[in-house]
Amino acid sequence: MVLKGLLGRSIPSSTQIMIDAHPVTVSVRVNARARAYRLSVSPRGEPVLTVPRAGRWGEAQAFLERNRGWLANRLAKCATPYAILPGGSVPLRGTPHRLVSLAALRGLVEVVDGAAGPELHVPGGADHMRRRLVDWLKSEARGDLEAACARYAATLGVAVAGITMRDQSTRWGSCSSAHTLNFNWRLILAPDFVLDYVAAHEVAHIVEMNHSPAFWRTVARALPDYARGQAWLKAKGSALMAL
Repeated sequence: MVLKGLLGRSIPSSTQIMIDAHPVTVSVRVNARARAYRLSVSPRGEPVLTVPRAGRWGEAQAFLERNRGWLANRLAKCATPYAILPGGSVPLRGTPHRLVSLAALRGLVEVVDGAAGPELHVPGGADHMRRRLVDWLKSEARGDLEAACARYAATLGVAVAGITMRDQSTRWGSCSSAHTLNFNWRLILAPDFVLDYVAAHEVAHIVEMNHSPAFWRTVARALPDYARGQAWLKAKGSALMAL
């Protein structure tokens, strides 16, 4: 597949660049509103090269090459030590758990005290591990978030219309004008005080739909120690987003 630049010039939808002796695929997007070439990386470690409508592919390649060092550093920051596969590890409420695949097709994910530390036993075989585990993690996240939001809603004297789990790549939570709260299921991977912060943050938006000083005073009224969770997300949240 190719994209078309100005005058029909062919621009590929993706390209590759070598980073530390390994090929890295870079998605290419032609943007009619872009005024310059731009290189970005999503929280999940997906590089994107934006090309202006009038851009030339040779210039885009040269721009990508000039920014090879920046891309290598950015990808390193987005890397995650976690992997959803047999023998891999994911955190649950901030504590790493080794993943064990069970051949049995039926059953529920179980937390088990293993010889080397906590484990998550996932039925369904290796091919179904990710789906089974993520479904279970979403359920756990919903339970924790419903309880946390109920606490903070009671403190602030507001009502939550509903809670939805999302698979967002850049956001931890949001609040709609109808007072429905949306949360990233990956919050269940973080320590409890981090999930509490995001829950308090979104419930506070029912009172203040902005990020004014009044909003932050509302967050503090719901959760006085909110800065702890906020700082953790800023420092370590990208590793969870990359999972």
